[in-house]
Amino acid sequence: MEIVDSKIAAYCQQHTTAESPLLRQLNRDTHAQVLQPRMLSGHFQGRFLSMISHMVRPKCILEIGTFTGYSALCLAEGLTPDGKLITIDVNEEIERFTSKYLQDSPLKNQIDFRIGDAAEIIPTLTETIDLVFIDADKVNYQKYYDLLFDKIRIGGYLLIDNVLWDGKVTNEAARDKKTEAIRAFNDYVQQDPRTENLLLPIRDGIMLARKLA
Repeated sequence: MEIVDSKIAAYCQQHTTAESPLLRQLNRDTHAQVLQPRMLSGHFQGRFLSMISHMVRPKCILEIGTFTGYSALCLAEGLTPDGKLITIDVNEEIERFTSKYLQDSPLKNQIDFRIGDAAEIIPTLTETIDLVFIDADKVNYQKYYDLLFDKIRIGGYLLIDNVLWDGKVTNEAARDKKTEAIRAFNDYVQQDPRTENLLLPIRDGIMLARKLA
C-alpha cells in the first residue's frame, strides 16, 4: 500500500536535496546485492533524518537497526564535532557490507557500529542520548523504548520507523503479530505523559516524540 500518492511522492523527492555520492552508491548496492532492500531508508527519508539531526545537533545518537548503514550515515551528518552515533544491528551476515560503507564515510570516526542484541546492549550504555532512531524488529519496539527512555535527556527526541506498517494499522482485518505490535506501540506512545508526539506519514510512517520528563 502506498501511503502517499506516487506522483506526489516523486514530486517531493525531485524537490529534495540530492543524496551524496556515497549514499547514492550505497542505495544502488543495497538494491543490487542485499535481500529485502526495501528496509533501506532511502533518499527522501534519509534527507529527513539528516535534517532532524542538524536541527537537534546531537552529541550522542542511538540507532537500533543499522541494516546497510544508510540511515546511520544520514543521522551522523548532524552530530556535533565531538559527537558520536552508536548503531546496533543483530544481523552478523550484513556486518561486512555495512562496515565498508561506514568506513568510507568522512564521519567514520564518529560512528560506533555494534553487532548484537539491542535489548542486551542498551542497558550497558552510559551515554546521555540526544536523539534515537528505532528501525528494528517491530514486536520489540516497546521494549526498546522502555529500556532506553531514561537514558535520553529531557528535551531529547525519538524517531520510530514503520509505524503505519503499509497502512495495516488502520485495516481492522489485519491481525498478524507485527501489525498488532505496531498498533499497541503507537497507542503506548500516544498515552505516554512523558512525551509529546507527532505521527508523520513519511514513507511507511515515522513517530516523532520529544521527551518532556
